[in-house]
Amino acid sequence: MAKKLDAKDVELYLLENTDFFVSRESLVSELSFKHDAEGASSLLEMQVRKLRDEQSRLMDMLTGFVSTGKENEELFFKSKNLTLSLISSNKFDEVKKTVEHFFQENFEVDSCILETLSDAELQKLEKITGLDMNKDAIHMGPLSKEKMAAFFSNDAIKSAVISVMKLEKGFGLLKVGSIEATKYLGDGDTTFIEYIRDVIVRVLESKEA
Repeated sequence: MAKKLDAKDVELYLLENTDFFVSRESLVSELSFKHDAEGASSLLEMQVRKLRDEQSRLMDMLTGFVSTGKENEELFFKSKNLTLSLISSNKFDEVKKTVEHFFQENFEVDSCILETLSDAELQKLEKITGLDMNKDAIHMGPLSKEKMAAFFSNDAIKSAVISVMKLEKGFGLLKVGSIEATKYLGDGDTTFIEYIRDVIVRVLESKEA
């Protein structure tokens, strides 16, 4: 007596013979599969839908890669132009003007301030804000009104990026602020601001030499 096939046997057979339906196209048209509340679809329709979904997913990934690549390229050229402009600056006032204009023009920030402070002024600011203001410290995110008041004269600023830089004489402070509380979040990437900070430090050091 022949063994009765069960669903598992059929499944295993088809997995081992994936070309089974290639020479049996008429059989494919007769098959249907319950896959949603609307009813049944043929195997071919399910395969087409799966391929379309996969294509859509791949296109979304490709679009994301292209978009990210384009943004990185634009950021590279902006940074390059800023670096060249800073190198040609002759004194701090020119560096300050160049940096502040760069952020306001390219990133639509609501406030950008580059300033120098003495060690005593920095310690006072650290005491008022309770933030670590050591060399190369970067603070990003929404801050309290009291802390914002210590950094900006604009009461509307809700989130900021504060970068401390050690100079030959005293310290430098780059402050970028936004009226949007979620513009700068505490877990944001600081690579770009670190790069700008390092360029500013090198340029200012070369002017003082």
